Amino acid sequence: MEEKIKVGIVGLGLIGGSLLKVLAKKSCYELYCVSSSSYKKVKSYCETASNNLKTVENCDIVFVCSTIEKTPHILDELVNIVNSTTVVADVSSTKEKLVKKKYNYNFILSHPMAGSHEFGFEASRDNLFAGARWLIEKKNKLLEKVIIDTGAIPCIFDMKYHDECCAKISHLPTILSFLLFDVADDKAKEIASSGFRDTTRLAMTNYQLALDMLKNNMDNIEKAFNMINKRFNDLKNYTDDEKIKLFKAISQKRANMYDNSGKNIFKI
Repeated sequence: MEEKIKVGIVGLGLIGGSLLKVLAKKSCYELYCVSSSSYKKVKSYCETASNNLKTVENCDIVFVCSTIEKTPHILDELVNIVNSTTVVADVSSTKEKLVKKKYNYNFILSHPMAGSHEFGFEASRDNLFAGARWLIEKKNKLLEKVIIDTGAIPCIFDMKYHDECCAKISHLPTILSFLLFDVADDKAKEIASSGFRDTTRLAMTNYQLALDMLKNNMDNIEKAFNMINKRFNDLKNYTDDEKIKLFKAISQKRANMYDNSGKNIFKI
């Protein structure tokens, strides 16, 4: 019988819980989970679950799925727990504090481009990663196998551009969603329909995550906001024909960015 791959998952929120649920359906894995609060909920999914980081000491690969703020501390603690051949991957949406870090294990920056405004283990689901791109900084057969088994697509990505890109496609939209909901007064909310509903969905995001985005990627978020502000000021000086031409071009690009299932099919 082929030896099973031992996978450690640290943190059992939306990402960690979803990773656990999808891998638990695969017979080739033994799963070892660590969480300060949710470990008692997951014992039916895994070999061992506890609140002790040493639970993952014999794993072949460990995913650190904790908050942005906690991730660097957990990576430091793993230095004295896992061995030099262990693959350790984070899933953090900011990399500034991690991109130059070196450890005595095989650390690989990674980020699954999948998520939800919902949060916690209860929001996790086994199909969260299906069809999503999972960014990794370098090739690794074991990491890529696990990613493919979640239904995601491993994509090599230069992580020095990571935080700038995430500010534009995730962090700024989240912060704007909170602020857009806040500036609409009660009279406006009373008559709001689907447009307001859809553009403020991210205002239901875990507010601790929103704070972590601001604390860890403020410069890039501000740059992205300034770009939008400049485009808006430019727009005021356009003729009607120029405005229509711009809106039409943007609309057509947006219409072709996703397929009918909602999968991003955009190609550079």
